[in-house]
Amino acid sequence: MEIRGIFSSIDISATGLSANRRRMDAIAENIANVNTTRTDEGGPYRRRISVFREDVRDAQIYRAREETEGGLALETTRNDHIHSSHTRVQARDFSGVQQLELRDNSTPDYYYDPSHPDANEFGYVARPKINIITEMTDMIAATRNYEANVSAIDAAKSIAKRALEI
Repeated sequence: MEIRGIFSSIDISATGLSANRRRMDAIAENIANVNTTRTDEGGPYRRRISVFREDVRDAQIYRAREETEGGLALETTRNDHIHSSHTRVQARDFSGVQQLELRDNSTPDYYYDPSHPDANEFGYVARPKINIITEMTDMIAATRNYEANVSAIDAAKSIAKRALEI
């Protein structure tokens, strides 16, 4: 049996902390630019969306399917659990998180203000399509995720400390 190290749980939680920090940065930028009608690219600010996915790394596992005496299928993920003649298959190792940044390309909201410097020829100003309630809800969720990862790190540190006392 392979032991990945006592600190692997801390590494996983640290990845979660980093991901949630980036998510909070995107939310803060969205809230700060809720009234930005002109950017360097032209047009109103576009909402920034952080999307996360697993950082897929090449990993090899053994996957076997054995029929038991009762006719049930038994699956294993390691070749030393049940000896099998089945071949190895590729699998994903979920050892990190990769962030994708997306910009909202939906049509901006328009409001009538002919005196505004960014108004079009009809007097309408394009503004970002950002809902403060959605952003605040996302911020609360990101904060709670961050706190959960901090708690997981504290628990891992406590376990490591107890292991050293033995």
